Amino acid sequence: MIGWMYILECADGSYYTGSTNNLELRLTQHQSGEGANHTKKRLPVKLVYFEEYQRIDEAFYREKQVQGWSRKKKEALINSQSEKLPELSIAYRDIK
Repeated sequence: MIGWMYILECADGSYYTGSTNNLELRLTQHQSGEGANHTKKRLPVKLVYFEEYQRIDEAFYREKQVQGWSRKKKEALINSQSEKLPELSIAYRDIK
């Protein structure tokens, strides 16, 4: 079953990362306040990024990966600046 990993921008400027097997339905749920608690309190939301996968478990894995990213790294992904991703992956403790 096809799956999607997606990023929403909320009304307060925060990002929400999720995954689903029906992107259109899930977006409708978020917009109507039936989505996650995070988006429910920050309506309206806007889809700013998505990736399609052959299987929902792959989309879920990617969701968990991206959820752990910094805001700057998510913004690089959203803005198709993949060349910045390795640099934004360096932990502060490793910067000399």
